Amino acid sequence: MSRDKIDIKDVTPKTFNPKTHKTKGDRFNPSNRIYVRESKGVFQKLRRYGGWFLLVMFAMVPWIPYGERQAILLDIGNQQFNFFGTTLYPQDLTLLALLFMIAAFGLFFLTTFLGRVWCGYLCPQTVWTFMYIWFEEKLEGSANKRRKQDSGKLTTNIAMRKAIKHLAWWGIALATGFTFVGYFAPVKELVVDFFSFNASFWPVFWVLFFAGCTYANAGWMRSIVCIHMCPYARFQSAMFDKDTFIVGYNAKRGETRGPRSRKADPKALGLGDCIDCDLCVQVCPTGIDIRDGLQYECINCGACIDACDNTMERMGYEKGLISYTTEHRLSGKHTKVARPKLLGYGAVLLVMIGLFFVQVASVDPVGLSVLRDRSQLFRVNGSGEIENTYTLKIINKTQQQQQYRLDVEGLNDVSWYGNQTVKVEPGEVLSFPLSLGVKPDNLSSPVSTIQFILSDSEDFSIAVESRFIKKL
Repeated sequence: MSRDKIDIKDVTPKTFNPKTHKTKGDRFNPSNRIYVRESKGVFQKLRRYGGWFLLVMFAMVPWIPYGERQAILLDIGNQQFNFFGTTLYPQDLTLLALLFMIAAFGLFFLTTFLGRVWCGYLCPQTVWTFMYIWFEEKLEGSANKRRKQDSGKLTTNIAMRKAIKHLAWWGIALATGFTFVGYFAPVKELVVDFFSFNASFWPVFWVLFFAGCTYANAGWMRSIVCIHMCPYARFQSAMFDKDTFIVGYNAKRGETRGPRSRKADPKALGLGDCIDCDLCVQVCPTGIDIRDGLQYECINCGACIDACDNTMERMGYEKGLISYTTEHRLSGKHTKVARPKLLGYGAVLLVMIGLFFVQVASVDPVGLSVLRDRSQLFRVNGSGEIENTYTLKIINKTQQQQQYRLDVEGLNDVSWYGNQTVKVEPGEVLSFPLSLGVKPDNLSSPVSTIQFILSDSEDFSIAVESRFIKKL
């Protein structure tokens, strides 16, 4: 009997460089500290300006006033979620579900099209990490200087610089904690009570908790969060395809890599455009070598692109050795932007956005709920009427006091025992009992379907169905 041989494919990376390639043990070692070198260029300006814009928005929004309160206040204790002139209640949390679905499909669409640009430009972990690194560079020096200082003897000067750095880090962390908690509690009262030692336990706890998380994540953990803790890095491969724009190294142009003088002809030396300066590795916040190919640790921040472009410019070579590209483009094939998966994500995203705005437009300015008295389904009162008791809850979702009128449909010659006109304060949940009485001769069936009608002075009305019971 003949035996067929199994073909073996050599998958060893052609661009492997033992000087820059990180071993598996190195890459997944949380104690391997990365000294990120500063990178300047177009993409770093875009990332920096975008990060500052988001930071300013995050910090300023809780301080925007609207009437007698702040414009955005997610008051969990009172179950009121205020967005300028709109107040949402737990009954409206389908809007929150739709918002999360929009965010999810927006992320899927963006990832399929442009890879992990969310991680590189918009993710809070990246924004705060680069901000902390900026303070590190200003107070302790460049990456090489910091590495040398940390490996040497701790002097008084270095200790003072590190102390100031950590104070700055804690200042940013506390500001972050105050701001985040300020979305859920009145921020002005929170700051005053905190520093006057009048704040209760839980606000203080959450401010310090989020401050500690910010300090640990952006100051110490950094790439550990991206590599070991963030689930997005793990499932992104399900959205990637060979037409997804990623940060890629053009091995055909760059290899064989090697140092040379500016005046030397690389072709005469048998070299590619990569001069093996390792700057792409030194500026990478996750410490990878992009020349080893696509890696899930890459956050598409473009730092290596700017570093490489600067080197190519100094050498007199064409830029773009490392660039935002696709696997198809790197292999010399055509990149298809409009493809079924991307269009599918886009279509679902548009549908979700449409549903969200329809839902927002259909939010009623008032809520009404009706609860029958279950301890006594019905009784006969002194007038000989069959009487049913209900508890009504009215939620005023507007920012002004409202007066409402209550009526009932589905019963003939009904007697109303209780208030038919009520005033409800802004954001108030008014709960009150009432009873309906009907002569037995006016009831044609043991159980009648009725509707409570609530209306205001602006001809707005809302109806809630209930039951009137004559007998079992």
